[in-house]
Amino acid sequence: MLERLARWCYRHRWRTTILWVAALASSIALMNAAGGEYTTDFSLPGSESQEAFDLLEEKFPARSGDVATIAFKADAGVADPGVRQTMEGVFAEVVQLDHVVEVTSPYSEQGAQQLSPDGLIAFADVQFDVGTGEIPLEVIQSLIDIGDGAEGPGLQVDFGGGPIQQAQFEPPGGAESIGFLAAVVILLVTFGSVLAMVLPLVTAGIGIGIGLSLILLMANFVNVPNFTPQVASMIGIGVGIDYALFIVTRYRQQLHEGMDPEQSIVRALTTSGRAVVFAGIIVVVSFLGILLMGFPFIEGIAVGGASAVLVTMLASITLLPALIGFVGHNIDRLHIPRLRRVETTGQRSFWFRWSRVIQRRPWTTGLVGLAVLVALTIPLFSIRLGLADAGNDPEELTTRRAYDLLSEGFGPGFNGPLILAAELAGPQDLEAFAGVSGAVQATQGVQFASPAIPNDPANPTAVIMTVYPSTSPQAVETEELVRRLRREVLPRATDGAGVDVLVGGFTAAGVDFTILSGDRLPILIGAVILVSFLLLMVVFRSLIVPIKAAIMNLLSIGAAYGIIVAVFQWGWLADLVGIGEPGPFEAWAPMMLFTILFGLSMDYEIFLLSRIREDYNRTRDNGLSVANGVATTGRVITAAAAIMIAVFMSFVLGFDIRQIKLLGLGLAVAVLVDATIVRMVLVPATMELLGDANWWLPKWLGRLIPKVSVEGEAEAALDAEYRRTLEEEGELDRGGTR
Repeated sequence: MLERLARWCYRHRWRTTILWVAALASSIALMNAAGGEYTTDFSLPGSESQEAFDLLEEKFPARSGDVATIAFKADAGVADPGVRQTMEGVFAEVVQLDHVVEVTSPYSEQGAQQLSPDGLIAFADVQFDVGTGEIPLEVIQSLIDIGDGAEGPGLQVDFGGGPIQQAQFEPPGGAESIGFLAAVVILLVTFGSVLAMVLPLVTAGIGIGIGLSLILLMANFVNVPNFTPQVASMIGIGVGIDYALFIVTRYRQQLHEGMDPEQSIVRALTTSGRAVVFAGIIVVVSFLGILLMGFPFIEGIAVGGASAVLVTMLASITLLPALIGFVGHNIDRLHIPRLRRVETTGQRSFWFRWSRVIQRRPWTTGLVGLAVLVALTIPLFSIRLGLADAGNDPEELTTRRAYDLLSEGFGPGFNGPLILAAELAGPQDLEAFAGVSGAVQATQGVQFASPAIPNDPANPTAVIMTVYPSTSPQAVETEELVRRLRREVLPRATDGAGVDVLVGGFTAAGVDFTILSGDRLPILIGAVILVSFLLLMVVFRSLIVPIKAAIMNLLSIGAAYGIIVAVFQWGWLADLVGIGEPGPFEAWAPMMLFTILFGLSMDYEIFLLSRIREDYNRTRDNGLSVANGVATTGRVITAAAAIMIAVFMSFVLGFDIRQIKLLGLGLAVAVLVDATIVRMVLVPATMELLGDANWWLPKWLGRLIPKVSVEGEAEAALDAEYRRTLEEEGELDRGGTR
């Protein structure tokens, strides 16, 4: 199939290219005309915090939206007549904004607890009637502008809360451009040719353009977080360039060995192209594995990431052969002096000699590589999952300054209050609920608990109260408080009253999400490993290879987790990375990193093992095949990894958002570890130790699974077919002369 596809795209290069350009233009036009909207819906079906939110939405519709905070500090004291007049004017303007239903002023009786003991700091709560994802950005910007206009000498006004954090999230200033620029430099050094460098970039660029357009179209049907394009771009740029890089490298190698352009691209696509197809399938499967977690708010990331990878993979096996058809023998034209590369390998190459060094001492080198990975993984055993709060934001952001003001004036717990909600059968239940406030106030870890507020004083059917912890939202003590309230304090306070009190709010939702993601993560890991194992077993017809691949990938992912814990949780090199205070390992990160990294690691595994398998089928010499496989893929895997690392690190440097920095650094570190310690040390060492057992497959199992080749296991047949094609077209006579 790939042979026919390669020839068709090569021979119909104009048609193929026009189809792809038309697909890009159409997808962009369709996106602009019918694209959906990004959402920040943070629903957790089956959790107590979600039950509390649903109750608020039903019984307290005005309070079911999100809340923003206006924190302010006055050198003369917030009670100063001038300060009070200014801030009350601010509140009066804010309450007129769309979707704002109430502003709880610290100068009102209801907001008496919103004045700090020293009288220098106060805050007002801005209640919206919709969630963060439904508040227009212009409303948030107007809110901030009103506060900025009130600031002056001796008066500081800043803003906190989910709506403000959401508005602060903006695409990085040229992060994708930085990644692309780095890819240009690396490809130039790798190929030494401008034309060879341009081909992967064009292919990846068109594929990513279509993939990103599809993501916004999917927003009409699934929840797509607003950072999905950044994640998809990060992965799409990396894999798109890498896939094209492997095919172009094989094409140039065949050219340099004397084949004509058409035969070269057919050989490249039926060998490296086939490896690209299977590698892409595994990355897509890994992304879709996120759906097994059952969180609606990340469905878009799973589908969007998978779509971006799928489109770039298809572009690599169809658009790229067409573009190569325009270039032909000229692929090495416009070469950079002293950088021109010839895609041939031999026993004198660095990578062949490197493999032989590893193979001569497989136990020593293997144990050293394993020890390094284990050392990098050690911090993982101290991991604490959670959601970082605004105290981790950069100091130049208003959310961080508001967080600091509230912490200074009231304590860090005022940055993440808990909402207690209960449904009532009648006024008698309201009386039974009266003891809850006192019991909660007396609980260790609670700084302040508000009085109970019924939805209808005359005929109450629900009641809520606000609880402020004494510790920050991300603190482990706050998580313990939520658990203690649910398991001990509230059941005891309402014993026999028939009232079920729910603990909700964003902080409680973070605790629930941490628990649920931890419980479901093993399902995700098991499913992705199982599917990948079955695919690799079919591809390489071996039981040992997929088992070893899974173990190696888990080791590299574990090392990446360990480094993230050291940097983001322990604070090592925090200033260098550009993060604020140390905080928990983001609860969503393990699943995101695992799905992405497992797929990317399998890319390199397939590219390396496919060349080893190809040589082994020809020579039946395991040791030589390993050395030849490392020699033929070492430089290109290194270049591909360097591009990935550059792209991922550009997001670390281009974002002020902690979460994106964490994702980018984790991916960059894992790719670095995987392409060096794992692929170039552990893989050749273990394959040398296992010998021919690498390719063992029970005969009965071999009869059950289909036979699929990745690299050129049928190259002789392919050459014969090509010769027959030329003969039929009259381009080759029966004597073999063209």
